[in-house]
Amino acid sequence: MRKALMAAILAGSLALSASAQTVAQRQKNQQKRIGEGVRSGELTRQEAHKLEKKEAQLHRQIRRDRADGGGLTPKERVKIEKKQDHVSRQIYKDKHDGQTRK
Repeated sequence: MRKALMAAILAGSLALSASAQTVAQRQKNQQKRIGEGVRSGELTRQEAHKLEKKEAQLHRQIRRDRADGGGLTPKERVKIEKKQDHVSRQIYKDKHDGQTRK
């Protein structure tokens, strides 16, 4: 029983550290993905503009949340990560929708 509990704790902490990519690092990665999509032609100008607009809105929210005192609360972080998930899925969809830049 004790070994199972320790294994569960270890697995949870490893999963947390693996998914503990910082909000800032994730923003950089998503910006890189958008840039690659533009360079490769997988994203149209309209798609790239829409994604950049969403990224800018998210960045402003992060700055506001951090400025209101003491960095990001766990609740704020969860909300931001959900929005980052949404933007990430949208980047994927737009890059793989068959439209290309002309």
